[in-house]
Amino acid sequence: MNENRNIIMAIALSVGILLGWEFFLSKHPAPQPTQATAQSAASVKAGAVPGGAAGGSPAAPAAQTEAQRLSALLAEPRVRISTPSLKGSIALKGARLDDLSLVKFHETIDPSSPDITLLSPAAGAGAYYAEFGWVAGEGSKVALPGPDSVWTASGTTLSPGHPVTLTWNNGQGLEFTRTYAVDDDYMFTVGQAVRNTGAQTVTLFPYGLVSRWGTPESDSRSSILHEGPLGVFNGTLTDETYKTLKSDKHLIETKTTGGWLGFTDKYWLTALIPDQNAAIDTRMSWREADTTDRYQTDWLGAARALAPGQSVAEQSHLFAGAKQLDKLDAYSTALAPKGDLRLHMAIDFGMFWFLTIPFFHFLRFIHAHVPNFGLAIMVFTVVIKGAFFPIANKSYHAMSKMKKLQPKMKELQEKFGDDKNRLNQEMMALYKREKANPVSGCLPLVIQIPVFFALYKVLYVTIEMRQAPFIGWIHDLSVPDPTNLFTLFGLIHWVPPHVLHIGIWPLLMGFTMWLQQKLNPQPTDPMQARMFTFLPLIFTYMLANFPAGLVIYWAWSNLLSIAQQWVIMRRADKA
Repeated sequence: MNENRNIIMAIALSVGILLGWEFFLSKHPAPQPTQATAQSAASVKAGAVPGGAAGGSPAAPAAQTEAQRLSALLAEPRVRISTPSLKGSIALKGARLDDLSLVKFHETIDPSSPDITLLSPAAGAGAYYAEFGWVAGEGSKVALPGPDSVWTASGTTLSPGHPVTLTWNNGQGLEFTRTYAVDDDYMFTVGQAVRNTGAQTVTLFPYGLVSRWGTPESDSRSSILHEGPLGVFNGTLTDETYKTLKSDKHLIETKTTGGWLGFTDKYWLTALIPDQNAAIDTRMSWREADTTDRYQTDWLGAARALAPGQSVAEQSHLFAGAKQLDKLDAYSTALAPKGDLRLHMAIDFGMFWFLTIPFFHFLRFIHAHVPNFGLAIMVFTVVIKGAFFPIANKSYHAMSKMKKLQPKMKELQEKFGDDKNRLNQEMMALYKREKANPVSGCLPLVIQIPVFFALYKVLYVTIEMRQAPFIGWIHDLSVPDPTNLFTLFGLIHWVPPHVLHIGIWPLLMGFTMWLQQKLNPQPTDPMQARMFTFLPLIFTYMLANFPAGLVIYWAWSNLLSIAQQWVIMRRADKA
């Protein structure tokens, strides 16, 4: 029957979209990178920037432990970094920014747990650092500062309003200075200058790089959001996974004016931001050294001819911190007033960004007036329900009409039960005569799907939702409900398999879905009835491992729908 087919298709579509979301819809397609091109004679060789696919760097152990990290930090003189948002240090040997922690974010919801460590020194897998400098033109033998060069610092601590200048002299007439400044949040300003006191003209190229050793363990599902190398070149986002960069491409080169590039994790970003008016060559690269994967993003500026007695200067920026949308937007506006920087694209809002971003801003607005994000989600749901009220109202009136038709439908089944074709014709004639829609009950579910996906992204990728509490046992809205039916909610002390994790909120959501079904007209076809009976169980299981905030939204939305549906159908019954 057409009725059966339509309902089955509607249910299959709803379930299929939810199941397929993780694998197909949440990961936006990455633009194709520009093909690598040979550099002109005025440029340097592809391997000239330290590291990268063709560059060299010191060998390192295959793994880095916390003890090795601390040993590396203590092994050489450093300039301390102290801001309201960051702590760490700059190594005077190599002048690398290779020690950085985020003091406002912790590894767990326990505020006494360790701060999030972002950057680490070159002590094996786990190394993650930023470096700036100059390279010489092809064939030049000028001595330049490298990883082993020890710089002299003008101060002991880098803090907001107190920059630190590092100096180094090559002994051949070139004096190098590098000035680091930092704001209260996550932006470093790096000023580089070279003065030529020698007798020969020297040609130099400025560069910046971020190097990452070892393939990071992702704290998310790669199909849900992007983690790895990425950048915005000429206003367009380019992102690559560690896997494809390592196995297929090894080196991606792009020419751009301005833009940025670096590495993103789920919540954290390290991004090189060169002069936004400068034409640069950028690279994303992979190579292997001592069995350790080495990933690098870097930019190379135009040639600077430095005659005797002259100086050249270069200024760029480095973002290293949390991906907070308001801060990323503020930095983009400050560094590129024309709007081409687009640092916010480091947050993977997905293909439904036109819904996700407004939803996020609206939730933040609500949160400014209510105690926590969980309550903000509930207020948000009320507003969404209000926006969809006209559609839902028509749907529930249609369902009420279907409920009234059930006795007539039963009579037709008893009369034409042995003749399926005739029964189908009589049913369709009844629907047409009474102006009823047999699939009206699916409409409230279908119209929620885009909202569901957009809210899913908001909860999953925005750092504001990370470790955001609700009430009771929900201490983090961005992760699944921690309770479990199969441990009797903590009474049985064992760890069941991952597939047997169903918390209290998913159960409440399933119960509200079952209640909502009871208000709907029951299908006259036994197969349809069985399918609808199993839907709450299917959705309970499917949503059990979704963020708790999303399940709370769905359960609360169901309760509001039940109240709305009950009132409408009571009025219709009295009419």
